[in-house]
Amino acid sequence: MLSRMAVRTARPNLYISVDIEADGPIPGPYSMISFGAAVAGRQEGDAYTAADPQRRTFYRELRPISDAYVPEALAVSGLDRDRLVREGADPAAAMAEFRAWVRKVSGDAQPVMCGYPASFDWTFLYWYLMRFGGDSPFGHSGCLDMKTLYATKARVPLRAAVKGRMPRELLSRRRHTHHALDDAIEQAELMSNLMLWRP
Repeated sequence: MLSRMAVRTARPNLYISVDIEADGPIPGPYSMISFGAAVAGRQEGDAYTAADPQRRTFYRELRPISDAYVPEALAVSGLDRDRLVREGADPAAAMAEFRAWVRKVSGDAQPVMCGYPASFDWTFLYWYLMRFGGDSPFGHSGCLDMKTLYATKARVPLRAAVKGRMPRELLSRRRHTHHALDDAIEQAELMSNLMLWRP
């Protein structure tokens, strides 16, 4: 267990909520077609300070990297794949811009990606960062899963860690729209509420 001194002297963490939309279940054969990010808050030692999640954000729609897609997965985002093929950002350019943004907003803090659930979004985000540029500002494991955070604090099984069973005060009042930036902002509020929650 870390001592209080170790916690106090650890590098601050900046939590960045990320949401991605994809046209299939895994990266490589399928594409990340959009992603959004919002700064949720900063942790120094045992103190967490929530940020205004609308103040520092990032959003891109990406050109697909293959011809394969799952219609049901594509339908979730409502994005037009033909338009993305013509107008979507080049993945390498978008990931370079995202890396620069993460490093700028993080400053002296260590960036940590957070998601709900993080497993799906992190899989695509990390794969794209490494495939298109070979570098992740989050390292290889700098992600935090909000489902796990809630399950641990609430002492419930992971499969019971669903928004419908969470105390209402933890939830954002924003709608979950499946627009990647909207959802990243919504989840940034959930992240801060969870970090500050004392059940």
